[in-house]
Amino acid sequence: MRPALPLAGALGLAACRSVPALAPIVPAVARSLDVPCTLPGSPAVALTFDDGPHPQGTPAVLEALAAAAIRATFFLVGEQVEREPALAAEIVAAGHEVALHGHRHRLLLRLPRAAIAADLDRGSAAIGDATGRDPRLHRPPYGIYSRAGLGVVRERGLRPLLWSAWGRDWRRRATAQSITEMVCRELRPGSVLLLHDADWYSSRESWRATAAAIPRIAERLAGQGLTAEPAA
Repeated sequence: MRPALPLAGALGLAACRSVPALAPIVPAVARSLDVPCTLPGSPAVALTFDDGPHPQGTPAVLEALAAAAIRATFFLVGEQVEREPALAAEIVAAGHEVALHGHRHRLLLRLPRAAIAADLDRGSAAIGDATGRDPRLHRPPYGIYSRAGLGVVRERGLRPLLWSAWGRDWRRRATAQSITEMVCRELRPGSVLLLHDADWYSSRESWRATAAAIPRIAERLAGQGLTAEPAA
């Protein structure tokens, strides 16, 4: 029987496995793992939406984007795509990019490697079947990678992408103004902005404030001479 690891060794091993989880909040960690939070060299800003599709939220966001002449990237959840395949197809038909947010919205740190692989495969298949387009980008639920998860993502030929600014639009008290102020705080070419077009995993009807924020965000972009394009 193998002896138990000393406490310090066990803690060190756990820390090593969970280091990727720090990437969304510690830019140096993201850089060390080669997990982009921006799009270096891009002259445009990428507006991205997580957690959809949603039968009310996604159409509202699509309408606001069309009015603002903005093309965005939607990180879709496979289980929601299976429920709303026509809506996923509508995203692509409107000129937007689709990407993978997993099949189920689960924290990767809690999943073994095999479960992560199965989740990615099912989510990718759901998006491909619904839209005719295989996702090329991946963002994990909660923006948190495990070391195993990051490895599987890359093995599948997917490119990880986090964000440089978020609107905290999933909160119950978020408003169009608060979302705009947060997500536009440090706009620059290559910025990746995180919003949500669904309330499956957040405060009920939070997508309403997000949709209302889009015209304000478009005004901020135009005021700084910036355009928005899909991330992929």
